[in-house]
Amino acid sequence: MDDEVLEQIVSVFNALVSWVAAGAMVFGGVVPYIPQYRDIRRTQNAEGFSTYVCLVLLVANILRILFRFGRYFETLLLWQSIIMIGTMLIMLNLCTNVRMATELTTKRRSFIATDSKDEEIRLPKRLFLDFDWSYFWSWSRFMDYVQCVLSFTLVAAYITYLLLDSALFVETLGFLAVFTEAMLGTPQLYCNFQNKSTEGMSIKMVLMWTSGDTFKTGYFLLTQAPVQFWTCGLLQVFVDIAILFQVYYYSRYPQKPVSHTVSHTTSAKAL
Repeated sequence: MDDEVLEQIVSVFNALVSWVAAGAMVFGGVVPYIPQYRDIRRTQNAEGFSTYVCLVLLVANILRILFRFGRYFETLLLWQSIIMIGTMLIMLNLCTNVRMATELTTKRRSFIATDSKDEEIRLPKRLFLDFDWSYFWSWSRFMDYVQCVLSFTLVAAYITYLLLDSALFVETLGFLAVFTEAMLGTPQLYCNFQNKSTEGMSIKMVLMWTSGDTFKTGYFLLTQAPVQFWTCGLLQVFVDIAILFQVYYYSRYPQKPVSHTVSHTTSAKAL
């Protein structure tokens, strides 16, 4: 009787641990962006956060979802990708609103050309695209980012549909998905290097990146996920550690005066 009770307790405990681990996998990737989101809303300054982080995660998770059509992986990872895509769109929306509220220039930069109906901005309609590469991913409206993401998704999905029977293509797609995600921290790493400061970047976000990526990599190893997943997970942890080193270095050896007052032009370029 005692053995049966013990087995039941162990079974319930294992189920509980499994549910907690599953929840951490699905929502854990979102948590680091909560303090960064709150910091940007509070200060109305997004200079310290690179929106290219959002680009990297959007591309990585879209490719990961497409990879699942060619090679099955856990449904939890699929939900993780869907939730992360939604989170990155929310971050982009906030950063775009903050930038447009503080930017001096009224020139609209867009992904797909349209007739502007803004009373202060009237631009002639172009034939197809209305952007130059120097302003790529620095557009003036959130909808331009949405259009870009949808365009990429449709093109990538069509190519995947055509080449889904190719094992080489499927494995390459999986590698690109996890490798792109492994490069998540590099835009922030470069942004910090450019600014010679980590001011405006949430240190809590990076600490959560590091703990989350460490947990995720361990999870991949334990569940025997495809080799691309845990290999790039290790790379991601190394990048996180490099950003934490920047936090230490720039706080110990400041490269510029610490101030939240920055020029509007600089703020626009940082995004």
